[in-house]
Amino acid sequence: MIKPHGSDTLNPLYVADDKVREQLVQEGHELPALTVSSAAAANCVMLGAGYFNPLKGFMSKADALSVGENMRTTDGLFWPVPIVNMVDDIEPIKGAARIALRDPNVAGNPVIAVQDVEGIDEISEAELATLAGQIFATDDPEHPGVATFNGLGRYIVHGPIQVLNFSYFEKDFPDTFRTAGSIRDEFAERGWEKVVAFQTRNPMHRAHEELCKMALEATGADGILIHMLLGKLKPGDIPANVRDAAIRKMVDVYFPENTVMITGYGFDMLYAGPREAVLHAVFRQNAGCSYLIVGRDHAGVGDFYGPFDAQTIFEEQVPADALDIEIFAADHTAFSKKLGKVVMMRDVPDHTKEDFVILSGTKVREMLGNGTAPPPEFSRPEVAEILMDYYQSK
Repeated sequence: MIKPHGSDTLNPLYVADDKVREQLVQEGHELPALTVSSAAAANCVMLGAGYFNPLKGFMSKADALSVGENMRTTDGLFWPVPIVNMVDDIEPIKGAARIALRDPNVAGNPVIAVQDVEGIDEISEAELATLAGQIFATDDPEHPGVATFNGLGRYIVHGPIQVLNFSYFEKDFPDTFRTAGSIRDEFAERGWEKVVAFQTRNPMHRAHEELCKMALEATGADGILIHMLLGKLKPGDIPANVRDAAIRKMVDVYFPENTVMITGYGFDMLYAGPREAVLHAVFRQNAGCSYLIVGRDHAGVGDFYGPFDAQTIFEEQVPADALDIEIFAADHTAFSKKLGKVVMMRDVPDHTKEDFVILSGTKVREMLGNGTAPPPEFSRPEVAEILMDYYQSK
């Protein structure tokens, strides 16, 4: 199986020893504390679950700025997006060498991690704007990722962490949330050595289903990891529990047995387009995947990115030796009326737009809200039924 990023073995930051973890929980109740942002709590989950291997904790300002500038930390580790704990108020932890990080997303704000404070760096408005422009390719406050990033705070609290729990993800998604290590373990149990990963924050329609099957065949992989984001999204996106149900139904009915693993990870969507696509590749490598499908407008939002910017970043900005995982670059995929099957548009140059079944997201949501299933060429009827129930219950 493919090696993790940056090390020979996976080194998750979750404290697995029950006794040690309980001692740290007790210590956390005594330490100076910060209730962190949802973004920082999600970073704790990803660090704890091994997805952000080989990072040991939160980056300093110097590392964050270096990652923004050239996708490498100051010591040369390839990394596409700063992993930071940014806060507005540092008064509660001034002078503290060790602090408790409290979870904003769980009732009572339990301690999610304990952090050794190596330093607290102030970031200027100009540095923040530059960093946002590098991460998101825009500093437009209308971009949801930029808006969230700008609201995190002006102080970067950096240093290693020990993670005590996985926030609400284990409780709310017990059958779906998985750590990178547990995914690797199941690959080994299944005898899978080469796996192709599919990232999603949406329900999967017919084109996504067929794209996974195309990638499986083209790469010669042993199986597909459907890996869905379970954290915070922008308003209007479909909740994770609805997506989960829809995807499970599609796989049960339309995929051969033992070709798909359905899992999820605890992270808040950045909507950072190309940079986030590279982050997706990093943590899929950590989960043991050999390939990541990168399709049209991967991790994008609105009109902030070109349709294939998330592919060209791998060709133009990611050094050849930076990652072991490979990209399966996909074109827009849709049902061909001429051929009676789903195809990639680049493979059928004789087609015109009228030869495809294409529906906008707005049109699909309108149909589902009215109790009308999209055509079966676009969405499997079993999936459409779950989505219609959701939209009509809103």
